[in-house]
Amino acid sequence: MKIGVFDSGVGGLTVLKALLRFYPRVDFVYLGDTARVPFGDKSAHTVVKYSLECAEFLMGEGVDLLVVACNTASSYALDTLRENLPVLVFGVIEPGVKRALCTTETKRVGVIGTRATVSSQAYKRLLEKEGVEVFQKACPLLVPLVEEGILEGDVARGIVKHYLEELKGKHIDTLILGCTHYPLIKPVIEEFLGESVKVIDSAESLALEIKPFVENVGSSSLSLYFTDQSPRLDFLVELILGKPVNYKLLPLSCKL
Repeated sequence: MKIGVFDSGVGGLTVLKALLRFYPRVDFVYLGDTARVPFGDKSAHTVVKYSLECAEFLMGEGVDLLVVACNTASSYALDTLRENLPVLVFGVIEPGVKRALCTTETKRVGVIGTRATVSSQAYKRLLEKEGVEVFQKACPLLVPLVEEGILEGDVARGIVKHYLEELKGKHIDTLILGCTHYPLIKPVIEEFLGESVKVIDSAESLALEIKPFVENVGSSSLSLYFTDQSPRLDFLVELILGKPVNYKLLPLSCKL
């Protein structure tokens, strides 16, 4: 079986890492659209367009199931992808919401993400349907923080405090990490919020969500594709996956 995963950049590798752990006998193809990252500050129309183009590339690779690892794309493009593709399509928002609903006891849940993800209200709508009070916060500096490899220390703690102090004051008992970069600074977030707040990473929840549809038998391979060679790409791939992994850059004629 072959599973396709796409993200606007490298953050979706946190989702891929979870999938690799759960399904060691599956072929994976990952596409990071690093030439057009971030999706989080694009219009909904543009996010849908880019998402369809990423999906088209992965369909050309013969995938049997598609995972949208990008929260912004999951917010805006999931329905369109499901309508237009002949395979099952899963995003990261619904699994994260399900986990949060099983976790919260006070029904006071925080959500942090990019401006686009927060503005889409995707998490808020799903949670409020279940009677949950939702407190959202856009945290635009967290992605560049992670991509600089600043995952701990005074700078990381200061930026986390800057964004999350307001949510901490709302007495939430659960926080959803609504961006695939954020799990890399989850320890700093957990330290600031304290043991009374459970922090939800959607990657593991998504891996469990697709289990009924995955044939975890046969071969295992990993193909990584990116649309641009950023100066820190090698560093970030190794940082997230825990080891260097070879990848391919899409030639200009194949760029999305």
